[in-house]
Amino acid sequence: MPAAALKPLPTQSTVQHPVLLDLPYAPVEKRPLPPGRPREWYITHNRRLKAMRLAIALLDSGVYLPNQARNEKIRSTAETIGVHPPSDTTCHMVRALMRYAR
Repeated sequence: MPAAALKPLPTQSTVQHPVLLDLPYAPVEKRPLPPGRPREWYITHNRRLKAMRLAIALLDSGVYLPNQARNEKIRSTAETIGVHPPSDTTCHMVRALMRYAR
């Protein structure tokens, strides 16, 4: 068999243009949050989860640097994956996650 036939298919890291976002196959099972915490804790917790989902989706779509993730890009990604548009604070958190993950 010729060596060219064994060449692997391009992956996200080797392809010249971004690969379309691969949507999740099954949603993650939601569990109830622990009771008795202050309301601010729940708000912050949900914001962190949303920021993490968006950061993962951006990385999967080929956006690797925080300065590539402008608010418009983050909001369009949120629409693509089916979550409510994030606030400016959540967009900032997404960029922070991308920055510290490097």
